[in-house]
Formats: sequence, structure tokens, C-alpha cells
Amino acid sequence: MKSISRAIFPAAALVAAALTAGCAKPNPEALATGEVHDPHEARNRTVHAFNRGVDRYAFRPASQGYVTIVPPDMVNSFSNFAVNLSMPGQAVNSLLQGDVKQAGVALSRFAINTVLGIGGLGDPATDFNVPQVDTDFGETLHVWGVGEGSYVELPFFGPSNARDATGLVVDFFTNPLGYGSNPAENLDAYAEVVRRLGDRGTYSDTIDSILYDSADSYAQARLIYLQNRRFELGQTSETSEIDPFELDTEGF
Repeated sequence: MKSISRAIFPAAALVAAALTAGCAKPNPEALATGEVHDPHEARNRTVHAFNRGVDRYAFRPASQGYVTIVPPDMVNSFSNFAVNLSMPGQAVNSLLQGDVKQAGVALSRFAINTVLGIGGLGDPATDFNVPQVDTDFGETLHVWGVGEGSYVELPFFGPSNARDATGLVVDFFTNPLGYGSNPAENLDAYAEVVRRLGDRGTYSDTIDSILYDSADSYAQARLIYLQNRRFELGQTSETSEIDPFELDTEGF
């Protein structure tokens, strides 16, 4: 696995450099007013149509079957497990952001939930009032001064931007648990798919209203993503936040 790390991580760095080269530094005033930079809209809409098809005929029915068969407590436990596996990578990103305290919190959550939470299925760290941690390499790039760049919709992953798309690639390699020498070792990838199945099934009505009941589902999904992401990074005011899924992250 270490040899793979040495071979692949430089490639990830090159991808990051190539993608972030086009990420213009955002104008705070433009971000505050919700400006959208989408020069590749035609291509993005094609990807959006593809993603809707995958959701309609594969992911949506699979997720509904999953939450119908699996009890809610187990759905939450599997989500906890996926989040716990991401903690080492989040600790790495926290260090890259210069936030040593948050890195320590992420590692503390990982240790407590792994040992006392049966491998991360439970979340005793929250019961012990250990703060939640939710960061990624996209936020790291933001801290480093990289702008969000153009809006992009990614196949299977959905709404993003040039900076966060880069982060998605790099996060796969910065998490010590992120990949192995054979597919069977990529536990966190499989856990993340299960977590997303749970979210899709649990919040099916709301997501359906965006994807299938909106006059323009592409524009709606783009608006929700951009405003939420900018709010998370402190680039817009709280009043502009949109959270259509009303996720209760306390149980994750």
C-alpha cells in the first residue's frame, strides 16, 4: 500500500494543480449576492441529465429498498461508521489548514468512536461532548486562498465547483484509510456509498421534489449547492443558507 501511495499521490497533486489553476479567487460581494459562474452550463446540464437517469432508475429505488428493509437505527449506525472512517483524513486536512486543535478533535472522535462505539457504528464521542468535525480538501484550498472557480456537475457525485472537484480527488489519497492495494481494502468507499444510500432513502421526498418536481432541477440543485457551500465557508450571511434536506447531523 505504501508503494501505491508513493506512486499515486504525486498524480493526485498534479490533478489538483491542473484543476485549481483555473479557480479564480471569488469576489466577496459577488458571493454574497449569490452570483453563479457557470461557463460550462451546456455540458453540466448533460451530466445533470445523466445523473437524474442514474438516480431515477438505480440509486433512488435502491435507497428506498435499503431504508425499507434496514431499521432506522442500523441506517444511522452505518452512517456513523462511514463518517468515523473519514476522521483521519479530516485530521490531515485540519493540519493542512493550520488548525491543530481541530485535527486533535478529529483524531479524538476517531479513537473514542472506534474503541467505544464498536468500530464507529456508535457515536459516544458526541455523548462526551466532543465537537463535530466536517472538513475536506476543498475547504483546505479555500483556506489557502484558492477561489471556487466555475460551477461543475460531476457524474454520480452531482453539484460541485472546480475547487471542490479537486478536493474530492485529493481527499481520496490524503485519508490513510482511503484506498488499498486491492478493491477489498477500500472499506471507506463502500461505507460512503451505504451512507449516501441511507441519506437518499431517508430524505427521498425532499430530494425528489428538487430533482423531479422543480421547473428546472439543474438550476435548483446548483443554487442549493452554491449557497450552502458558500455559507459553510463563511462567504455568505446566515440568512442566505438553504438546507432542503434538514439533515440532523447530531446522529451521524
